Amino acid sequence: MIRRVLVANRGEIARRVFRTCRDLGVATVAVYSEPDRMSPHAREADVAVPLGGSSSTESYLDVAKILDAATRAGADAVHPGYGFLAENAEFAEACLDAGLVWIGPPPAAIRAMARKVEAKELAASAGVPLLPSAAVDGDDPGAWATAADAVGYPLLVKASSGGGGKGMRRVDRASDLAEAVRAGRREAASSFGDSTVFLERYLDAPRHVEVQVLADKHGNVVHLFERDCSLQRRHQKVVEEAPAPALGEELRRRLHDAAVGLTRAIAYENAGTIEFLVSGDELFFLEMNTRLQVEHPVTEAITGLDLVRLQLLVADGEPLPFDQAGVRANGHAVEVRLYAEDPSHDYLPSVGTLTAFRPGATSGIRWDTGVESGSVVSPHYDPMLAKVIAHAATRREAVRRLARALRELEVTGLTTNRDSLVATLESEPFLDGAVSTAFFDAHPEVVRAGAPSAVVRHAAVATALVLCHRERPTGALEGVAPVGWRNVPSMPTSWTFESSDGDDVTVALPAGGSKCGAVTIDGTAATFEAVAVDDIVADVVVDGLRRRFSISSDETTHWTRDDEWQVRLAERPRFPASGGDAGGTGPSAPLPGTIVAVEVAAGQDVRAGDVLVVLEAMKMEHRIVADADGRVTAVLAAVGDRVDAHQALVTLAVDAG
Repeated sequence: MIRRVLVANRGEIARRVFRTCRDLGVATVAVYSEPDRMSPHAREADVAVPLGGSSSTESYLDVAKILDAATRAGADAVHPGYGFLAENAEFAEACLDAGLVWIGPPPAAIRAMARKVEAKELAASAGVPLLPSAAVDGDDPGAWATAADAVGYPLLVKASSGGGGKGMRRVDRASDLAEAVRAGRREAASSFGDSTVFLERYLDAPRHVEVQVLADKHGNVVHLFERDCSLQRRHQKVVEEAPAPALGEELRRRLHDAAVGLTRAIAYENAGTIEFLVSGDELFFLEMNTRLQVEHPVTEAITGLDLVRLQLLVADGEPLPFDQAGVRANGHAVEVRLYAEDPSHDYLPSVGTLTAFRPGATSGIRWDTGVESGSVVSPHYDPMLAKVIAHAATRREAVRRLARALRELEVTGLTTNRDSLVATLESEPFLDGAVSTAFFDAHPEVVRAGAPSAVVRHAAVATALVLCHRERPTGALEGVAPVGWRNVPSMPTSWTFESSDGDDVTVALPAGGSKCGAVTIDGTAATFEAVAVDDIVADVVVDGLRRRFSISSDETTHWTRDDEWQVRLAERPRFPASGGDAGGTGPSAPLPGTIVAVEVAAGQDVRAGDVLVVLEAMKMEHRIVADADGRVTAVLAAVGDRVDAHQALVTLAVDAG
């Protein structure tokens, strides 16, 4: 029997596997990179082994380091988690050759599905329909164009190894193909250690539906129903649910049959997922993930099964404890992925310290997270903070429960997609089951969602009152506003904040620390009453509506939240610094990362929107573009350079007029 499991992964993935191991009395081993030295997963294991290095390549993708860690920690089994080396057949073979139990499918099955072009051929031989696709070989753009013409536009450039949207690019016209192939290759190599990409026909607004399968070493294969994973950003899943809504029973049966048939055809063992694109009543094989999926908790919720426990059982050589008739679905489950990112700015990742991360008390909620208050979100890894899962008797009840849990979450210090997730869950199209991979394109209002302007104004008043309270002179009467910095004490105390949506809001409180009366908000008069104010909480009535806010601060950024909303208010300087810009004008790095491409040279004319530099950060590429027509006066970074956030990359002489 398995006694000690090393989890070759990090964050919430490792913690999820540890949880089941503890329940089974199995000891655990964590591995960690230098940025993850203080992470929860490194603390929670029975033994933890440092891998050194910062990047994935230096740590979690280094097979020799992981095998050495297993030996030193006395592990007898390895669980790869999901991502990194989870679908690497060579890693699986190396673990088996080292005498370790591999908690996953046989290397031959991984290899059969790992390269997606070959996987499609196997699926076709098993009778599963396919979309047109073609391999991209060599470095000849002319050959790429010929392959693309055969596939047809629009198409996707896709990484042959791995998933999660890494290495994927949509191409609508031939002139954009070469750049997309090169970018896809770079990102695939960085994420999976394999730069191979292929082309596949793009469907405009399909659904992404996948079937969870389980197989043991005794020839038993079952499906655990399907999941809908259609809501995606950057081709990466954001909202997942089980069972898939608004799916006809005949189509559902064909999906299950196709998944089980393909699983049998490749002599698969352990947990896996067969992914399909669904368009109307048609289904097309997309890929097989030879590992556990990020979204597996929704399947666990509706079946009552622990998939990690079943993985260990199969790896130990035991038969599945049930047949297909023994698997039942109960109710509905929905999962969202909470990211440190800004959806309203092209999902730009947010790096830094989470000053607070405190889930609320909504019942029926599961939190799978790799962070806690004080955790640092590093530029080296994916910016996902948590998976949040709700289960209930009906879909609408599960969705409402999940939205409430997200509203209750206190998360400060970094920008997140929490408001966008809540708006998505509460939108009528989603509640009606109108889901597709084009959902966010069709409903940009949920992407840019934030607190209503009236709430932002109310929060700004509450924040100003708390700041006044914090700065009151020692020994002053309760409620007295700070006036020491004013030449005229009778002048109102004024604060200007940049809100979460980028707009400024200015609050002018009456002089003398009045607890009620008139307040000016962006030049408009309103009435207010400070029911209770201290250094953290402001219970305030504004124009007849009472709200109770708590305010936490990170230097000059304030996170103001009530029971429904959280608003980020960045304090503008009271006395802005004077002086010109000594560094010239031009784009800077939005976050720390590595320069992977420089597309311009000094003296080159550019137009607004032209790509200047490509930055890789948090396992994604970010295109730095010109925001106006002009001429490049200097290129300040080269390929391979590590750059800091806000570091200037290019200077431009902008065309007048």
